[in-house]
Amino acid sequence: MGMLDGKVALITGGSRGQGRAHAVTCAREGADVVIIDTLTQIDTVAYPMAQQADFDDTVRQVEALDRRIVSVVGDVRKQADLDEAVTRGIAELGKIDILIANAGIFSLAPAHEMTDEMWDDMIAVNLTGVWKSAKAVLPHMMEQGGGSIVMTSSINGLEPGANYVHYCAAKFGVVGIMKTLALEYARHGIRVNAIHPGAILTPMTSWQGAWDMMSGKPAGEGTEADMLEAGYSFHALKGNGFLDPQRIADTALYLNSDLASSVTGVSIPVDAGHLLMPGYNADPVK
Repeated sequence: MGMLDGKVALITGGSRGQGRAHAVTCAREGADVVIIDTLTQIDTVAYPMAQQADFDDTVRQVEALDRRIVSVVGDVRKQADLDEAVTRGIAELGKIDILIANAGIFSLAPAHEMTDEMWDDMIAVNLTGVWKSAKAVLPHMMEQGGGSIVMTSSINGLEPGANYVHYCAAKFGVVGIMKTLALEYARHGIRVNAIHPGAILTPMTSWQGAWDMMSGKPAGEGTEADMLEAGYSFHALKGNGFLDPQRIADTALYLNSDLASSVTGVSIPVDAGHLLMPGYNADPVK
């Protein structure tokens, strides 16, 4: 018996990384799954985004667990795509009980050098896309008398980070969306919560710019090995470098299960103690 038996979960950005971990975990715990992800590369994103092979692999892993899956190619910036994912999910699987608003992108630039396009793409995917995802499922959840929505924020929805003001703005904004919807839709039995991941190893976090940022090396000189080693300094808890996406999926599983049936409007950091650490200026200006 699984923790999500008989449920149907919609996962945005579900073809790889944290999204795939959510999809497979939901399936393992008895849920059928709808995933939506884009196959269009966003120009301001420096690392390769999802490919058809990513979709295919996630579908195989879910089906190997004897669960049904509906995969939709779509963009969280487009309400029509999200509405189509919900429509197909209900038509093929009967309902939507869970939304995991996971889709996100990352890019880097000092605030004074950041282009309008970088800002607009980040806010459109990481903030507006979360609202549009919720908007797509809320009428159905209201009609059926309840549901669970989990939104992926970040530790940078709780603390700042240099060279990605747009990312921090979006992730702080997700908390505002979460708390407001939790209050507004509590009367309908809909729970809304947020997870704040620390450093998680996914395609979004492992590319040259991230290697340089985490290692502190000049542009182009950092390596993935440097980044992974730096992950141990980023987290406080013994043995925790860059975390596996499964750690986030485990927390979403709790929030979407009956174990959290009275939990709504909360932010849960999954950061191996990062937020516990005292501040340290590694590059003071004297």
